[in-house]
Amino acid sequence: MSERILIGVAWPYANGPLHLGHIAGAYLPADVFARYHRMRGNEVLMVSGSDSHGAPITMRADAEGVPPREVVERFHASFLESWERLGISFDLFTTTMTDNHREVTHDLWRALQAQDYIYESSMKVAYSPDFDRFLPDRYVRGVCPNCQFEDARGDQCDNCGSILDPVDLGNPAYNVDGERHPVEIRDTEHQFLRLSAFRDQLAAWVEEQRHWRPNVRNFTLGFLREGLKDRAITRNLDWGLPVPAEGYEDRRIYVWFEAVIGYLSASVEWAARKGEPDAWRPFWEDSSTRSYYFVGKDNIPFHTIIWPAMLMGQEAYILPYDVPANEFLNLEGRQLSTSRNWAVWVPDYLDRFPPDPLRYHIAANLPETSDADFTWSEYVRRNNDELVATFGNLVHRVLTQVYRNFDKCVPDPGDLGEADRELIGKAEAAMDAAAESLEAVRLREALNVSMGLARNANRYLDAQAPWQQVKTDKAAAGRTLYTAMQVLMALRVTMYPFLPFSAQRLHELLGRDGKIEDLGWRMESSEPGAPLPEPKPLFAKLDDSVADEMLAKLG
Repeated sequence: MSERILIGVAWPYANGPLHLGHIAGAYLPADVFARYHRMRGNEVLMVSGSDSHGAPITMRADAEGVPPREVVERFHASFLESWERLGISFDLFTTTMTDNHREVTHDLWRALQAQDYIYESSMKVAYSPDFDRFLPDRYVRGVCPNCQFEDARGDQCDNCGSILDPVDLGNPAYNVDGERHPVEIRDTEHQFLRLSAFRDQLAAWVEEQRHWRPNVRNFTLGFLREGLKDRAITRNLDWGLPVPAEGYEDRRIYVWFEAVIGYLSASVEWAARKGEPDAWRPFWEDSSTRSYYFVGKDNIPFHTIIWPAMLMGQEAYILPYDVPANEFLNLEGRQLSTSRNWAVWVPDYLDRFPPDPLRYHIAANLPETSDADFTWSEYVRRNNDELVATFGNLVHRVLTQVYRNFDKCVPDPGDLGEADRELIGKAEAAMDAAAESLEAVRLREALNVSMGLARNANRYLDAQAPWQQVKTDKAAAGRTLYTAMQVLMALRVTMYPFLPFSAQRLHELLGRDGKIEDLGWRMESSEPGAPLPEPKPLFAKLDDSVADEMLAKLG
């Protein structure tokens, strides 16, 4: 029986191109998971979009001297191109600038307000006397009160992940062109989310989530034990969604509040676009639906505390089933830094290399339980030793020998021997094991299962030596190659979520038509006598000098 799976993926700020930290943190894991479930025949909705409001956008716009909308539109187009080239298969990737998003956000606001979960109160806000302006939280920098990190932002500490307000910071300042400007704290009226009202309900709910990753669950429980504070949901800004309250014409909805609502508004927009306005409802109102939120670890509290609280207050929508947040991806032993150009930008990568080797390397090195490190030398090694020499070589030597020695057709296996049946049994078991790992969002584990099967098939070929068999016992060679082809039939399926472009090419090299995702999660047998196209390598070997060349471009 098919399942219904909602996949929400973190909304990237549209203030710069995507980099590998984004891909490893949320987008590749979500895509692998979505592709698997679609292949299983499940009903999948994967949504996200460009986070169009907030300080990162206005800071970029200020620096360029252009309107914030121009910045958003430019990078939103870049995101869409990157998703297509990298194979990130959103059902909808939209923006938070749409009329639909504003309407859905206002509807949820009013629902929370009707339950007395939104109220007005005064708060202390950062103000720059030098520039005569109230400052967005992210514009303020200072010392984190929790970990003493000296360059914490006014909205969140990048070092310990704590959610902050500018008033929490020690020695706060507004940095402009390398100069520190003093910050005053002034009282102003704002709207608040009564987050404190949900502490006990959230704690009881999180305790039940035994399937969550330990880092996500432990972080969330620790956060709850410290107690929840009501959070302001408006700011003194002129860029963002209008506040649905009188007297707030000079303020906007705080971006963290409206951005998470984007999962809901994107689902509503997806349904409207397909001409079925209510198609989103089962994904949000049916308790049998499982919803997953793929985010980086800095986004954990927004998706395990704040968004669930908002859903609890609204009362009609299902809570997250899982938040498989990843840790950080470092680069060449150092933390990624976009300001210092210590990053690998996705558009630049795709201008030079194909997508699947990157997808493979990141998937094999996902920071699922701890921070991981991307190095160009390891990228080259994995490409050459694993994709080319293990998986690609298996495909090419099997299909080349079949094409050359069996009239370009699938050989007749006759009666399989013990070694043949054993390998096919391993292929069937690998499909089950990979599926089990993917269901549990243990993606590295699933990929390792597939590569383990490829290694087993290579060992089988080395033992059977069909290139020798064909000289003395062609029937035996046909049996060996047919058996190896059955492994390839399995590998095209288990590799598809990770390597969609290469899996599709393998699907075609095996003489199959159509799209591989339409096949379903099944092994399927080769048909003896079926014609095969001329084999071509799936992957290209890289020279070791590539690592030095790409490393030299960093910074």
